[in-house]
Amino acid sequence: MDELPRYAITLPGPSGSHGPPEVVLVQPTGEVTADGHPVYADDAGRLRVEIIGDVARPLTAGPGPGRHTCLHATALP
Repeated sequence: MDELPRYAITLPGPSGSHGPPEVVLVQPTGEVTADGHPVYADDAGRLRVEIIGDVARPLTAGPGPGRHTCLHATALP
């Protein structure tokens, strides 16, 4: 089986502050969601997401995503 890629997840800056976005690196945890998608997490485990295409859907509140239900995900080499 091919190794799953790591991803860079872009979290928007604070609402209304025009602050820069935050980029968080996530890697596969070995877990899967109920729908069978791999679960990815940052090193601290604070941000857990499932990734479908180039969209990351938060599974936890994590750092920064707040009310956002989908975030941009970029596969890393």
